[in-house]
Amino acid sequence: MSKGSIMSVSTAIVEEPRAREYETIYILRTTVNPDEADRIATRVREIIAAKQGKLLRVDNWGRRKLAYNIGKHSRGVFVYLRYVGLNDLVAELERNLRLIDDVVRHQTVQLKHRVKIEEYAVDPAELEFRRLEQPTPEEEQEPELAQKLGMVDRPRGEPQDRDVEQYMDGGDDVLGGIDGAPDAEDES
Repeated sequence: MSKGSIMSVSTAIVEEPRAREYETIYILRTTVNPDEADRIATRVREIIAAKQGKLLRVDNWGRRKLAYNIGKHSRGVFVYLRYVGLNDLVAELERNLRLIDDVVRHQTVQLKHRVKIEEYAVDPAELEFRRLEQPTPEEEQEPELAQKLGMVDRPRGEPQDRDVEQYMDGGDDVLGGIDGAPDAEDES
């Protein structure tokens, strides 16, 4: 280089990575032990904390009917999470959810694209994981194949209180005449 040449230095402005807001819903088997559900919730919290994310909300929606069977299960325990973090957080969380046998499905959706983690205030009451209750025998039992196919008679509701005499005696003509013609009283 000559003495008079100007050396140009490129300065790159390094912008801190922006976080994103996500929500994840994962479904547990209905046969999951409440202690195991607590362990899974704790593991999710640890993953979010390890990846410098911030957990905003945890909701245990409880046992619900699935829209379609997953494996042999027609019901599941739904858990909703809302959190803020970088995209590597989602990849790690979903990887761990895939490895847990009691998680049958999970889905993550991005809510907001560019946010700052520091701007989010967390209410500790929204972070409590409501302990899963033991299923009742009716909830735990899956319907048999014959019941699913409709081959077994199901119990019917109470019969409606209809006065059969009212339809049969012809005095009170509820149906408006046998042949559909108006009654003689109606013509006057």
